[in-house]
Amino acid sequence: MVNRELAVGLIFLTQTTVGILGNFSLLCHYVLLSFTDYRLKSTDFIHKHLTVANFLSLLCRGVPQTMAAFGWKHILSHFGCKLLFFLHGVGRGVSIGSICILSVYQAITISPRNSWWAELKVKAPKYVVPSIFLCWTLQMVVNVIFPLYLTSTLSEKNITNKKDFRYCSLVRHDKTSASLYAALLSFSDVLCLGLMLWASSTMVFILYRHKKRVQHIQRTISSRSSPESRATKTILLLLSTFVYFYTLSSVFQVVLSLSDNPSGVLLNITAIMAMWFPTVSPYLLMSRDSKVPRICFAWARNIKSPRLMRNM
Repeated sequence: MVNRELAVGLIFLTQTTVGILGNFSLLCHYVLLSFTDYRLKSTDFIHKHLTVANFLSLLCRGVPQTMAAFGWKHILSHFGCKLLFFLHGVGRGVSIGSICILSVYQAITISPRNSWWAELKVKAPKYVVPSIFLCWTLQMVVNVIFPLYLTSTLSEKNITNKKDFRYCSLVRHDKTSASLYAALLSFSDVLCLGLMLWASSTMVFILYRHKKRVQHIQRTISSRSSPESRATKTILLLLSTFVYFYTLSSVFQVVLSLSDNPSGVLLNITAIMAMWFPTVSPYLLMSRDSKVPRICFAWARNIKSPRLMRNM
């Protein structure tokens, strides 16, 4: 039993550390961009908020899960427990919304100029910022309900009708209230997943048609992918990874919600599956974006330049 708890704790610790470092590095990359002449694109703005959401989700889920796995289960106050679940819910929701906005925006961007999306293609960059902030606002409104059902393991209230999550407890309410709240959360998730699948299929179709169209061009030209094509492939990779891990996480989350007294194994697997995408997504973005090392080195060189020092 002790060896199993130690192994689970090491898994949580590794996953949380790797994920936080990856998202923090990518966030620093976008901060460095603001000190250069590089102009942030709309996709960079979405990536930045996706990184913040993933960082928030890992911090509020991975850290307490790791501490609970190592035996520190009674560490959160009543307010701290509610705040962590609220912030994790917001981070998870914004992560889903950001991927959805990113996929839809890229599908519109790579569409042909003579398509019926031509007018929307010009206006799309203007809608990115309002869409992201609307996503944050909606997730805050939706997830503010969930802390009302929570109580800390430090709470002195004698509540017998509760579900223990090791570092927090969830008060069981009637089936009708639970079903309504689950439907409220699921609606936005299903809507985003539907838009993602539509956008991904559209992008695949556009890329396939473009490949067929340029087959007659010389191999030296056709073999070099355009920036739009590389960005689309990156988003498709990010999207497929998200759908895969989100589906696994949702299956375990449904099983967990239907269990009155979930086992430790089920709690651990559900938490591990929920943190996989926030952990791997920054590395997918950095591996596909060749600007990351170039911008960092360029910024380091500019720091040493006399002209920049004079301007500072």
